[in-house]
Amino acid sequence: MTRSRHSEALRAAQMYYLQDLTMDAIARELRTSRSTVSRLLSAARDSGLVQIQIRNPLDTGPELEGMIRSRYNVDVHVVPVLETLNEAETLDRVAIQAARTIGPLVDSNAIIGVAWGSTLSAVSRHLTRKITHDSVIVQLNGAGNMHTTGITYASDIMRRFGSAYGARVEQFPVPAFFDHAATKTAMWNERSVQRILELQSRMSIAIFGVGSVDADYPSHVYAGGYLDETDLNILASSDVVGDVATVFFRGDGSSDGIVLNERSTGPAFTQLREVRRRICVVSGASKINGLRGALTAGLATDLILDEATARRLVTFSGVS
Repeated sequence: MTRSRHSEALRAAQMYYLQDLTMDAIARELRTSRSTVSRLLSAARDSGLVQIQIRNPLDTGPELEGMIRSRYNVDVHVVPVLETLNEAETLDRVAIQAARTIGPLVDSNAIIGVAWGSTLSAVSRHLTRKITHDSVIVQLNGAGNMHTTGITYASDIMRRFGSAYGARVEQFPVPAFFDHAATKTAMWNERSVQRILELQSRMSIAIFGVGSVDADYPSHVYAGGYLDETDLNILASSDVVGDVATVFFRGDGSSDGIVLNERSTGPAFTQLREVRRRICVVSGASKINGLRGALTAGLATDLILDEATARRLVTFSGVS
């Protein structure tokens, strides 16, 4: 949207939503047609200038949000979703809400770390454009595996985030997991890799989903050929329940002693917890074990999830 169009859309939205003027009245004042006013209002909604909230007195979302916030000290957005929808449809609804929630949190001069995965791929498809300046999108973890470089998959997600916010995109062209921890140590000493690591160390926002070992809608890291049978057995013997940006953790939030983390290219949790805003997006109640572990580890400051998962989280956590 051009600056002139942006200004016109904002003016029309203020008249319509704040001053209760009709579209005919706005058209007369702006000396344009009613159809043009309608297009301006649509542009205002699509660009994020206008956000519409519906308050249902029968909605239990706020109550669930309050209980989860109290237990895990996170800002919570519960997305109401019909229980008749399947996991793919639920993911799409959550992704739409997440995209609209993330937009207002993104400012100019931001360094935004973005993980790849099924959830973030869905979110990236629903982002609305927002004008920012001197912002950077940096990939949180490598995406290559034994079958593919992963560049196309991850770069599509990063590109959509970059396009939405007018930000520079910095990819991380390394494998998701190195075969040997020593290889990772050597690569981390390379100046080209250190440049990406330095950007990650200055992130103001990190956006990620939660991978779960036993989710009904498989996380990409478990379904995309990143782990062989030996790796999966190691995870099982270490009582791993999930991952964030290909760094694994147990149900109690601990990650020490999990050998695959020594080969992972995702940020260590000690580093991730230093990011001021950490937005976690989760869809599907079958991810409950991974979600509980991530929240117990203190990895998120903001949580966006569907209502069924929120209910299960409250029940499993014994929140009252």
